[in-house]
Amino acid sequence: MNPEPSSDSAAVRLSSDEDVTGRIISDSGEHAEASEPPTRVTLRSQYEPKWLHTLTSKYALVLVWAAMALVYYILMPHSFGSIGAVRAIFGGQPVLVFLAMSALITLLVAEFDLSVASIMGLAATIVPVLAGLHGVNVWVACLIALVACMGAGAINAFFVVYLDVSSFVVTLGTGTLLIGLSQWISASNVVSFQDDLFSKIALQPFLGMPVSFWYGIGLALFIAYVLAYTPLGRHMLFVGANREVARLAGIRVNGIRTGAYIVSSLLAGFSGIILVSALGGFDSTSSGQFLLPALAAVFLGTTVVQPGQFNPIGTMIAIWFLWTGIFGLQLLGFAGWVQNVFYGAGLVVAVALAKVVRSRSKTA
Repeated sequence: MNPEPSSDSAAVRLSSDEDVTGRIISDSGEHAEASEPPTRVTLRSQYEPKWLHTLTSKYALVLVWAAMALVYYILMPHSFGSIGAVRAIFGGQPVLVFLAMSALITLLVAEFDLSVASIMGLAATIVPVLAGLHGVNVWVACLIALVACMGAGAINAFFVVYLDVSSFVVTLGTGTLLIGLSQWISASNVVSFQDDLFSKIALQPFLGMPVSFWYGIGLALFIAYVLAYTPLGRHMLFVGANREVARLAGIRVNGIRTGAYIVSSLLAGFSGIILVSALGGFDSTSSGQFLLPALAAVFLGTTVVQPGQFNPIGTMIAIWFLWTGIFGLQLLGFAGWVQNVFYGAGLVVAVALAKVVRSRSKTA
């Protein structure tokens, strides 16, 4: 004869991978079904404080960034710890900020744009060619460049949104086409243009940093505000999460997708203008080298602030993280190849780490 179950026993099984299941044995010895759905209880939730879990799941990249900066400072206290180094890290990548935000806009609506760097290169070629070689007013040249960039975005949207062609194929093709057009416009030469007033829109100091640094901060905060507090931002996130459900909810899905391509191209155009303003010229054959850093920053940004989601604040932090690593290695004497290695490895690690952080954040 089997022994009767004890009234003090509890049939609760705790596992890091399994739910709390079965029946709960009450103090009276009667069996009662759990009134709510099974709750996932993990070993982490028992032994790791919630604040620590939040810190490691949402801000692990910031901790790694701080540790990396500390190591560089210990190795190079005079060079890496100088005000010039701080300015170089935070204010040295305004072009990448705008280009990363450009890539971010389309990724938010579940589209992929491989042509953003080429669109940036188109703007950076048109401005010096028109203003430097043909005597066009520089501000008019900038306006023409921005219109051309928006036209490129509209072409991308037409093929992807309305003809339903793969965004990878379309944007890869248009990106290559635009590089060729830029080379044709510049005759494959580096075109220079110098104008004191024009250069100030990127290099004018403001609060100890180039004014273009503050453009990037303002842009990231503006995008974050739109996504968090406006119907447009919520619609973009809805379209990115599930296009068909968004359509059934009455959202103009194709309009959102089209607008994302055009706005993305506009931001890429602004990045080209800032690039020419800062450097005074552009090599039309070099635009392709800007694509990988932008994508690496956007994907790495999904591991911080809002784990598993594309977000502008995380993207900004990722840009500073990546550039801190590269800048420190260059100060240590590593050659220019370290930049490609760091960005390439960063993109691969970012995609893998995003998956891990997304899974970890679900248990928070």
